[in-house]
Amino acid sequence: MRVTPFGAAGEVTGSAYLIEVAGSKVLLDFGFFQGNSRQDEKNVIPPQLHVGELTAVVLTHAHLDHTGRLPLLTKEGYAGPIYGTPATLDITAVILRDSAKIRLTDTLHDNRKRQRRGEPPLEPLYTFDDVDHVVALFKPVPYETPTIIAPGITARWREAGHMLGSASIEVTLEENDKKRVVIFSGDIGQRGAAILKDPQPFTKADYVILESTYGDRDHRSIPETVHEFEEIIKTAVAERGKILVPTFAIGRAQALLYYLALMFRNRVVAPFPIFLDSPMAIEATRIYQNHPELFDEELQMLREDHPLREDLKTVTPTPTPDDSRALNEMHGPMMILAGSGMANAGRILHHLKWNLWQRETWVLIVGYQGHGTLGRQLVDGAPEVRIFGEKIAVKAKIRSLGGFSAHAGQTQLMEWYGALTANGHSPKVYLTHGEDMPRQTLQEKLRAKFNANVVSAQFAVPIEIV
Repeated sequence: MRVTPFGAAGEVTGSAYLIEVAGSKVLLDFGFFQGNSRQDEKNVIPPQLHVGELTAVVLTHAHLDHTGRLPLLTKEGYAGPIYGTPATLDITAVILRDSAKIRLTDTLHDNRKRQRRGEPPLEPLYTFDDVDHVVALFKPVPYETPTIIAPGITARWREAGHMLGSASIEVTLEENDKKRVVIFSGDIGQRGAAILKDPQPFTKADYVILESTYGDRDHRSIPETVHEFEEIIKTAVAERGKILVPTFAIGRAQALLYYLALMFRNRVVAPFPIFLDSPMAIEATRIYQNHPELFDEELQMLREDHPLREDLKTVTPTPTPDDSRALNEMHGPMMILAGSGMANAGRILHHLKWNLWQRETWVLIVGYQGHGTLGRQLVDGAPEVRIFGEKIAVKAKIRSLGGFSAHAGQTQLMEWYGALTANGHSPKVYLTHGEDMPRQTLQEKLRAKFNANVVSAQFAVPIEIV
């Protein structure tokens, strides 16, 4: 029995784990490496991973850094099942089709340059057909139902509170009369976050593969963050400012619309124009509406009073490029929610190019910003940045609202693991999905509080399950 990480080992993207037991090989997640152009070189099938030997694939959730490499598997002939919760599979289809569109657009752009240099054209990493082959393999599974996914491997999905349909997965391995339970945390969300139910920990395991994105710190509380958000919005609207929000299209966009709906419903601020400038966020919002069974109790009660869409009459989707470009000619007060969340691609780059140098502009950073991304440069206070090769002065007001993160902070990660120690046994921990400093800090905390055996997982280095 063994688990081998093929991503997210010492970094926060590229999640992928090969599980081997009793002749079965199952891949848990197979995500993109993201953050900068150098990461693209990693978006391949590692030579140690033999696609023809895979029995099944299981998914914790739909984000691109957990699903983005799936079409590479079908290109290499994989035809087995891909398991995930119904909402995860719905959203994964949207994310992968958007990814294929980006790959095609980028390749066409690169090939025009290559043609001028007399170089042969390149093929996109994958196409819409490759994505369709992935979607055809989807097998939905319900929460909390043990499912045999391969000989010797049973999986059970449990609410992770990170995004719609997200899960931590309990994997039971059986071989030669030996049984071991391995928990894959996936990405654990914050308790009390908008829309979603709180993450539900497991209570027993032999091994834990634990994320550590914010292993070195806690976020500001959600109520404090909402208050700060409200104050920023009131000030920006009073100043007739343009508010730009680099937005993760699935999860963060819907949460921000939820908080804006409450502001309008409670008359914190008068409704003002809001533009959802992301085709993927528009489609994701539709999927959210199709899965009300996953909403938390607070949202269920609000919907009983009246639908949130009645509070959001000033929200306008802008699906086409022409719709998006038209926003550059408009004046505030207004808010533009546009991808990508780390401002390293997508329509938000155009809005930043047009507005970042203007003092009346506000930029709200509402999620994790990886090293090397434009979003991280803005958070770090860069006086100027480059966008599409052009130097742009940063005169806008930059505000970071880390409390809106979709990831649990250090204390909640500790509490999630602590539920597994209720019987006096501390399962062995392998930390993944975190940069070195957060991993090291969380490692020390887990050792000190739970006397846990904690190891930082390494890329392609097997974890032996004994």
